[in-house]
Amino acid sequence: MSETTENRTVSAPPPAKKGFSGLHVFGIVLITIVATVGVGYWWLSHYVFPENFEPVTLNASEQDSLNNKLNTLGIDTQGGESGRPLQPVPYSEEGASREVRFSERELNGMLAKNTDLAQRLAVDLSDDLLSALLLVPLDQDFPVLGGRTLRINAGVELSFANGRPLVKLKGVSLMGVPIPNAWLGNLKNVDLVNEFGANPGFWQSFAAGVDYIQVEEGRLLVRLKE
Repeated sequence: MSETTENRTVSAPPPAKKGFSGLHVFGIVLITIVATVGVGYWWLSHYVFPENFEPVTLNASEQDSLNNKLNTLGIDTQGGESGRPLQPVPYSEEGASREVRFSERELNGMLAKNTDLAQRLAVDLSDDLLSALLLVPLDQDFPVLGGRTLRINAGVELSFANGRPLVKLKGVSLMGVPIPNAWLGNLKNVDLVNEFGANPGFWQSFAAGVDYIQVEEGRLLVRLKE
């Protein structure tokens, strides 16, 4: 009986070892490296070294509407090539509109006319928010990132409350990373008109001249005072 039990003990297979084999560990490391490289490439291509924007092209109807608005503001849209001599006219404010209205497409269409900004700056209009996306090419002599293009995002709240315009910097991001408030002079979410409008200067003059301002999805309206 004792001999039989001893034989059974000797012939019993050793317990299976738990854990990963060397091949499993190598596979996990390889997958991690591939995923890291893929995410890193996406982040670099979208935020650190982005491609240029596709400029907004207005159709004929949109361009005519924009030209009419610019002409009303006294901006020559013909480039001085109308061929007609300039006629002197007496100054009058009678019947003059004090409202300036632009759509998001019109603003970006105007930027597209400027060859330096066409592929570098884009504007977005949403409710009470004006956002800008700017691509900044770096000089070839810039350390490490020379010859590359940086992506900068910024957002400004624009609205009208208590009889005056409200302007707040919502933030600035560099390469998709928000810049600390301290680096922005602690100006994030500060009402710039209220903060600086009490002293003579730009913000006081700006607030004194604006009767109403509204930013909504895709549209900007500014009404000026007399």
